[in-house]
Amino acid sequence: MNVLFSDAFVKSLRIHSAVKKEVQSKIDRIIENPIALGEPLKGNFRGYYSSPVKKNFLVIYLYCRVCRKKGDDSVVACADCPQCPDETLKFVALGPHDKAYKSR
Repeated sequence: MNVLFSDAFVKSLRIHSAVKKEVQSKIDRIIENPIALGEPLKGNFRGYYSSPVKKNFLVIYLYCRVCRKKGDDSVVACADCPQCPDETLKFVALGPHDKAYKSR
């Protein structure tokens, strides 16, 4: 599995370092089975998945294989899409519910 982290995700992880262990545990579980742990998002976030770390604290990510299979790649329009293999996970946002959705 190819795993990528956006600059916004890394920055949020530094800001919210108190939950770093929980985030690492959640990332490890997502890598093992990205579809089982995530909830597919809709609307402007079509193609993305969210998974709670804590009650109101989310990880937002993209699984390239599913994104392409559903045809969401035309909506998401990642700049690096052609270079990413299907088995790529992109962690794009992290944080409290409202802020996580704004940082995408």
